[in-house]
Amino acid sequence: MTNVADATELAPAISLFIDGKMVMSKTDHWRSLVNPATQEVIGRVPFATPDEVEAAVASSARAFATWRKTPIGARARIFLKYQELIRKHMKELALLLTTEQGKTLADAEGDVFRGLEVVEHAAGIGNLQLGELANNVANGVDTFTILQPLGVCAGITPFNFPAMIPLWMFPMAIATGNTFVLKPSEQDPMVTMRLVELATEAGVPPGVLNVVHGGEEVVNAICDHPTIKAISFVGSTRVGTHVYNRASLAGKRVQCMMGAKNHAVIMPDAQKDQTLNSLAGAAFGAAGQRCMAISVAIMVGESAKWVPDLVAKAKTLKVSAGVEAGADLGPLVSPDALKRVTGFIDRGTQEGATLDLDGRQIKVPGYDKGNFVGPTIFSGVKPGMSIYDQEIFGPVLCIMYADTLEEAIAITNANPNGNGTAIFTQSGAAARKFKEDIDVGQIGINVPIPVPVPMFSFTGSRASKLGDLGPFGKQVIAFYTQTKTVTERWFEDSTTQTSVNTTISLK
Repeated sequence: MTNVADATELAPAISLFIDGKMVMSKTDHWRSLVNPATQEVIGRVPFATPDEVEAAVASSARAFATWRKTPIGARARIFLKYQELIRKHMKELALLLTTEQGKTLADAEGDVFRGLEVVEHAAGIGNLQLGELANNVANGVDTFTILQPLGVCAGITPFNFPAMIPLWMFPMAIATGNTFVLKPSEQDPMVTMRLVELATEAGVPPGVLNVVHGGEEVVNAICDHPTIKAISFVGSTRVGTHVYNRASLAGKRVQCMMGAKNHAVIMPDAQKDQTLNSLAGAAFGAAGQRCMAISVAIMVGESAKWVPDLVAKAKTLKVSAGVEAGADLGPLVSPDALKRVTGFIDRGTQEGATLDLDGRQIKVPGYDKGNFVGPTIFSGVKPGMSIYDQEIFGPVLCIMYADTLEEAIAITNANPNGNGTAIFTQSGAAARKFKEDIDVGQIGINVPIPVPVPMFSFTGSRASKLGDLGPFGKQVIAFYTQTKTVTERWFEDSTTQTSVNTTISLK
């Protein structure tokens, strides 16, 4: 953390966004925003004061009174315009994202695009927020449900997808009639703020979307605030568990998407080249900083012979700054992340795993200060090793061996996490057994990172998720709305009541 008494005070200050305006924070607590490829200070992020958090929530509460009554069609048209603006500014958004987060420009565009898909889904809210009707449940009696917004909702987002994950959250919350307070990652909020500007240009009214920055104190304020009705979180297991417990005790709805250790099972009948390409891309893309990255490959039977080919494939990947042409993976987000990942590699060798490819000490010409780790592969990994038991969040792939599919399934199910998994095979029978018996929320069949499209929900499970309902898709409509059931009867003017009914019968 830095105060603004040094040279970093020359860097531009990131604003808060309150009541439809960019607002300069009055805090004395700032964090330097650093380009991970160069260590250049590119901005300063304020840690909002309690009064500023209160102002953001109060703005959303005021806006909710009118926004909740805004016609569905009017809300949908805003998101039709919003998706158009995001497409128009795609290159700009990707460059901004790469500058502050580090991922390659191509991956940054993918980050924005996967969020854009949810914006497009939000534009179809008229077909999603429908209730149900049962006619004549009793004589002259009808029962129906209506899905109404909750009120002020909030989102807490991580550093690794600073465009996609905010776009998972506030568009669906706002489209369903809620107002929203967003706390982006303090490590890379610039692209998020640009998306907020575009949302305002698309027509999101003042107060409907507010943004505050900060760390633990701001997170706790969001968890505790009595006006906030629901919180969506994506991030580490440690912080997500804290958010879930604290906010649930405060009576809020909470959904927390957290850590992972995603296993891929490689059957000997799999298409070899496609499988190795998929493994390398899923393990090392985005420098491994994905909660859906493949971090463990279980080689079944004869597929164990493919490890040297996988190492050779990984060696062909180009490590460089994300803005450089041909880069396959960029730097880790921070020096702390670099220290953490290289520390895991150190422990992996100490604990007996075989280091087949070492990404430490990689040199990138022109970027001597970057937080770079190259593709790293360990084989002979076993439960109990740090590199297996913990989420590394770097470009490190652990290889394990199994004699049968049943053994590979047992290994995967014994791991506490359940975010995503995949099987690579040409056998329909093997694929069916895998999807039936695996205890993981999101499954890929010859698909390495099975994040669903927005009409389905994100369905991580076990230690990777707290809360019953996931982001986007049908589940998030239920998360951001409350169901009211109405039972009604209308009498003709000539109808007379002949007796008092003291039972619960509707006859």
